[in-house]
Parts: sequence; C-alpha cells; structure tokens
Amino acid sequence: MALRELGRTGIQVSPLCFGGNVFGWTADAATSHALLDRFVEDGCNFIDTADAYSRWVPGHNGGESETIIGEWLARSGKRNQVVIATKVGSDMGQGRKDLRASWIRQAVDDSLRRLRTDVIDLYQAHWDDTATPLEETLGAFAELVKAGKVRAIGCSNYDAARLREALDISARNGLPRYETLQPHFNLVDRSGYAGAREELCRAEGIGVITYYSLASGFLTGKYRKPEDAEGKARGRGAAKYLEARGMALLALLDRIAAAHRATPAQVSLAWLMARPGITAPIASATSVAQLDELLGATRLNLSSAEIAELDGA
Repeated sequence: MALRELGRTGIQVSPLCFGGNVFGWTADAATSHALLDRFVEDGCNFIDTADAYSRWVPGHNGGESETIIGEWLARSGKRNQVVIATKVGSDMGQGRKDLRASWIRQAVDDSLRRLRTDVIDLYQAHWDDTATPLEETLGAFAELVKAGKVRAIGCSNYDAARLREALDISARNGLPRYETLQPHFNLVDRSGYAGAREELCRAEGIGVITYYSLASGFLTGKYRKPEDAEGKARGRGAAKYLEARGMALLALLDRIAAAHRATPAQVSLAWLMARPGITAPIASATSVAQLDELLGATRLNLSSAEIAELDGA
C-alpha cells in the first residue's frame, strides 16, 4: 500500500485511518484486537484515538480506547508497525476543555501508560481552549517533543483563524507547530473544512485527517428511512441527513458504486482520499466484515468525472 507523509512530519501513514472511538464502546476488547490485527494485515498503519474515548458510556471514565490499544500493542508486538495518534484537551472530569500546560503534562503520561508505549507519534489538541494562551499550550507540547514523549503535534476542531494564530506563534517562538488538523468533513457535510481551513492547510502543508468521514454511517447507505436509524448507536447522527439532498446523494453513490462493483461507503472514502490536501479519512468498524469493506476503499480509483460529480453533488 502506498503511504502518505503526515503533514511535514516525515511520518508515513496509510490513506485510511482507523477510528478508535469504538474500542470499549461498540467493540469489546477481543473484537477490537481482531480489528487491529486485520487492519495491519492489510497494510494499513494509522490508528486514531483520544484520552476521552469513551467517557460518554455509562460507567466509563475515559481511557478505555487507549487501554485496549495498549493491550493489543503488548500482545501483538506490532508497535513499530503502527502510527498512534491520540488527543488531549477534552473534559476528563475537570469540568472544562483543557489545554493548560499542567494538564497536558499529566494527561500525556496517563495516555502513555494506557497505551503501553514510550512515545506518541501524533499528539493532538482535541478542542480549542480559548481560556489558555496558545503560547502556554504550544510551549507544553514543545516540552513533550524535547523529552521524546511525542514525535509531532496536531489539532482538532480549530477554526482557520486560531490555527493561523497558532502557526504564527510557533514560527515566532521556535516552537513545534501543529502539523495536522482533524476536522469534521465528509461528502454530505462539508462546512467543517471546505473554505478557509482547507485553503490554509493546503498552503501550509498541514496534514488533514477527517472525522465523521461516513457521516455517522449515513454514507454507507444503510440508513434510508427513519426507522433504519431507530435504536442504533449512531442512528441519530445519520437520521438528520434523511432529506431530499441526502437521498439524492445516496442515489449518486449507488450509481457510481455499481459501476465499480463497490459500495457507497467505499466510494465516499475514496472521494476523501482523492481530495488534494487530505492525508487520510478516519473510519471505524465494529466487525471484521465491516472493516474489510472499508479497506476496499484504498483500492478504489474514481475517475475525474466521478469525482467532479461528487464534488458538485
């Protein structure tokens, strides 16, 4: 599989990133380990998680996903075959989005312990913490890079103005810069990246890792009427697209997928992978069969005409 450089880090990653939010939530430990085995077996190497996964589950405290990944790394011995990205800054019980230096220093050690590794390949600011000066946050990240705990840093959910400000501060002060952005972006919902953020990332060579790449499952085509979403873990997120525009997009996906003997999910991911500036979409699976479908997107080449149709949909 052809790998791609992650921003300007020199780190090489697969064009598909496995979303670890499901680990310990909708995929138990055994299933999660089987999924990771299959992902690496197929030639992929990029795994994304966060310290806060999965605090939203009753009885969970956060760190469940990192713990399962750490168990898999210890069992499989495949640490050198994968790129691990995790995040800091979500509310872990302190009651706020938090990128204070003191919190980052504590959180990174907790993540390293759960992941059972000495270094995090990509450490990302999960949310913008406007109450903390960017200089403080970036200075704390610089300490981690210097200490060898983190190889590169990135951010998630920053708007273009804040990302530009952070890049300028890094340049002025000789600090590591955010090398990646993780935005909400997919074929049906493009507002989280298209426009100023995309222009900035392409101009600055920032790697882009999209989340909600399949629109909470809507772009798989399995949700076509309201009752399809009832009782599903992600059903509410998908149901909002069940309107005229969404259904027209599914019809286009069906047509292009049929021409390639592919699936709507594969076409949706292939469209993201083909977009200039995007390094890798993040997608999750809860079974090996689902994962095999997603992996098929890495081998799907859309024509320029098909990409243009999808661009304009």
